[in-house]
Amino acid sequence: MRIDNILLDSLTEQAKASSRLRMNYDLRNSYDDTSQRMLNAIEPGSVVPVHRHRTTSETVVCLRGSLIEEFYDDCGALVESFEVVAGGECSALNIPAGVWHTLRSLESGTVILEVKDGGYVPIGDEDVMKI
Repeated sequence: MRIDNILLDSLTEQAKASSRLRMNYDLRNSYDDTSQRMLNAIEPGSVVPVHRHRTTSETVVCLRGSLIEEFYDDCGALVESFEVVAGGECSALNIPAGVWHTLRSLESGTVILEVKDGGYVPIGDEDVMKI
């Protein structure tokens, strides 16, 4: 499968039409695939709650556009942030398991590749920070 501008443009248009201003594209081979690999088109204004993945790290690669990835401590204080830019000095991050984080798209057309360990497990209420 090619991950090309046609696919990324289509995904971006779906994100723009979505009330959440984001849209993902599953890259797994089947529902039985025990990996988590997806493209995620995220438009400015999309709200991604501060959350964590207790059992897996998460790798985020910015394929197009730019975003801010923010990291928080257990009390909800912002402790670090990075600008992640496709083709830029920092184009990818690896987020360790258990770290509170969120991201904000800085420009229309931003698309990331997300990779996590193991099969998909929905985030529970205890893994979404109330701030």
